[in-house]
Amino acid sequence: MSQELKKGDHVEWNTSGGKTEGEVKEKITEPTDFKNHHFEASEENPEYLVETSKSHKEAIHKPEQLKKKE
Repeated sequence: MSQELKKGDHVEWNTSGGKTEGEVKEKITEPTDFKNHHFEASEENPEYLVETSKSHKEAIHKPEQLKKKE
């Protein structure tokens, strides 16, 4: 089972340019469109809107892509 994340959690994830850090802004639990992409999120399979610390850009990621920072 994936970790449970919440708004305000600090997380990191891998990108083509290396590790990136950011903050969870929202837990998405229903299908949604974001930046010309469709995400099939649900209560059983949530996704997370995160904002990067450096560029402040937002993206949506599956929980298994994110690692909570202690």
